This record gives sequence, structure tokens and C-alpha cells, in this order.
Amino acid sequence: MKRRRFLAISAAMLAARPVAARTLRWNGVALGAEVGLTLKGDPVAAEGALEGTRAILAEVERSFSLYDPSSTLSALNRTGRLAATPDLMAKLLAITDQLHEQTGGVFDPSVQSRWMSLARGQALNRNARWTDMRRQGEAIRLAPGQTLTFNGIAQGFATDLVSAHLRRSGFSETLVNIGEFRAGEGQWRVGLEDPLFGHLGTRSLSNRAIATSSPAAQTIGESGVPHILHPGDPTLRPLWSTVSVEAPTAAIADGLSTAMCFMTRGEITGALAEGCRVTLVSDNGDVTRIG
Repeated sequence: MKRRRFLAISAAMLAARPVAARTLRWNGVALGAEVGLTLKGDPVAAEGALEGTRAILAEVERSFSLYDPSSTLSALNRTGRLAATPDLMAKLLAITDQLHEQTGGVFDPSVQSRWMSLARGQALNRNARWTDMRRQGEAIRLAPGQTLTFNGIAQGFATDLVSAHLRRSGFSETLVNIGEFRAGEGQWRVGLEDPLFGHLGTRSLSNRAIATSSPAAQTIGESGVPHILHPGDPTLRPLWSTVSVEAPTAAIADGLSTAMCFMTRGEITGALAEGCRVTLVSDNGDVTRIG
């Protein structure tokens, strides 16, 4: 999962109250992205919390990795069916259903088939859509030729899982970065950047998440096509250079930032749920904030 993000984070708390707890930091790699955890608390307790974090990330990889042939998603794409949907997959499917409806179908993991065709230089066939997938009870059956990618939401989903785990472990002042950011208590300063126009300002984040998509930051193979595709027409160019979404959860922010690359300002306003805010960067560097 190599969606590039252009967010820089200040690891210092703003106006933090004096506490005896130490500020602890951990860095690693998961889901093809750099992982960074910042938390305030007891170092001994943090070791146990980090072990749980590693276990969560490993489970997410086993569920949604496109590069692990034994993952649940790889098995679904290869066989076109699952007799029973694991709990973690079921939770992500429910969030995807919500985002698909909220964005008028623009958020659609079924773009994987066309993504692979572009990467291989092959002709583009008809693309199945999210609603073509059939679910009955715990079973899933994909439409002919349909394959899925959760690259536009899995990192945010993992961010939420880790954030919840750290809170359960007694750490309330946290910042989790797994390609997307989710902050716990306190005020965290986030710098927003665009790959073409550089630094665009800062955001203050507390008990909220932020995700950013910049379509032109990466292209698919030698096609020159931006790595974020419209599910209905892969020839459509993104409408924005960068879309940054602040939301109550990182999964929602992640999915919305992906879909909104292809949505007009009016469509974005109509799709915004309560508690969300969007920063849009046009191709000429103009910045618009909604919400």
C-alpha cells in the first residue's frame, strides 16, 4: 500500500500540561507505509502496548495486503469468493458500504482490476462496481473479473484500531501515524503540504483524524495515470491536486480523501458528514476549506 501522503507532523504537544509521564516515540513500517507512534505515559506499560500494536498491524496485513498471497483479500481476489467473512473484513466492508453511499459511488475498491491493467499496459475492460459484489450471510462472491483493493482505506482503518488499542491500554495522549494520522487528547500541530506547491499551512488536531490524498504524487506503471482512479471512468483526471480531510475517524478521513479527488466542490459539500472538514488544493495552488 504505497499511497503517498504529504503531511508533516510536529511531535511536540501544544500548551501541554505538566505531567510526570514521559513522551515516548516508536517508528516502524507496516502496510507499505512508515508507522509512527507518539504517546505520553509510563515506558514499562508502553512496551506491552507496543506489543499489542504490532499484533494489530500483523492482523491487518494478513487481512488486506495485496502483496501477501496468503492474505484474506488476496484469496478473495484469486478465487472470487469467501465462504465466511472474517470479523476484521466484515468491519471494513461495513465502513466501505457507508463511504460508497456517502460519496455517490465514487469510493469504490473495485478499481483494482483496472489498476492492474494499467500497470501491465493491458487494455481496459468493463469494470465491475462495488454493488456488483454479492453477499449472503457471511459469504462473499465477486462479480466476474472483479478484484478489490482497500489501499484507499486500510491504512486509516489500521490507524483507528491502533488508536483504540492504545486508549484501552491506558494511553489517552497519543498520536498514531500509519499513513494517516489520528490524535488522542491534547493539541497536536499538523503541517499540510502539496507535492507541487509545498507547505500550505498547519492544522490543530485533538481527538480527531486527518488523511490526505495527492493523486499526482504517484503514477501507475508507465501509463502516466495518477494512482487514484475514478471507478466509472479511469480516463477521468482528478479535480484536485490535494484533498485533506479531517474527520472523527481515520478510516472515514482516508476513504473520503480518496473519493473527493474526483468530486466537485458542491458534491463534496453534500457528502460531508457532521464533524468533517476538507481542505482542497487546486491545480493552480488555490486553497479552499469546507466545513
